[in-house]
Amino acid sequence: MTAPALELDDITVSFRAAKPGAAGYTAVAAPTRQVAAGEFVSVVGPTGCGKSTLLNVGAGLLQASAGTVRVFGEPLQGLNRRAGYMFQSDALMPWRSALANVMVGLQYRGVPEAEARAQAEGWLARVGLTGFGDRYPHQLSGGMRKRTALAQVLALDPDIILMDEPFSALDIQTRQLMENEVLALWQARRKAVLFITHDLDEAIAMSDRVVVLSAGPATRPIGEFTIDLPRPRDVAEVRTHPRFVELHGAIWAVLRDEVLKGYQQQLRKGAA
Repeated sequence: MTAPALELDDITVSFRAAKPGAAGYTAVAAPTRQVAAGEFVSVVGPTGCGKSTLLNVGAGLLQASAGTVRVFGEPLQGLNRRAGYMFQSDALMPWRSALANVMVGLQYRGVPEAEARAQAEGWLARVGLTGFGDRYPHQLSGGMRKRTALAQVLALDPDIILMDEPFSALDIQTRQLMENEVLALWQARRKAVLFITHDLDEAIAMSDRVVVLSAGPATRPIGEFTIDLPRPRDVAEVRTHPRFVELHGAIWAVLRDEVLKGYQQQLRKGAA
């Protein structure tokens, strides 16, 4: 039996109190979840429930208080070097051109300059940015910056792609274009993807499975749904599919109360 690409086994993440004598905070309470090689899994849940915390644990950027992270069956030690991470906010270096930003990871790996340039140009072409390699991030639109960031991640050919609400700041038309771009690239290369989003429509349209997390603190999985919509998919067209509507209703029935709990918690924090 093939080991999962990424396994979060009985993971707990707790933080110490900021002030002496105050209670600590458990963000994530012992969920176990797996992402198979070639599988696209989305995680949805209320604001502040710990979705990004789990992603950071899987990336090796944050050490769990308890539990084990395994990458293709091997316990993770330090950074997850088989994963690429696409952040919610732009992580492009403003002093480097789009081409130089895509090249940077290859350069750090010791790829010769000419080869790194050729690979970066190829990836810019794949994400629709031929002719824009000499532009700096401030000269690119929001969608173009996201395309550059996507090329930057994919140029390293990771076995696992971690995505933390990467399209949340985009307008709806650009967002749908980017979602379809990601699906087309994923369909071609079939990497394992763990995708964090607040958008239930986005999660259903893109995924093989959707995992629902409870409101925090001590978030845990409270639902898991197989998305049996046909592929390939267009994220706009698939929303009219009867099965999409059925899945949306089933997932929202589980998620709705947790979103309300999370909203009430945010209100109490604001009033404190």
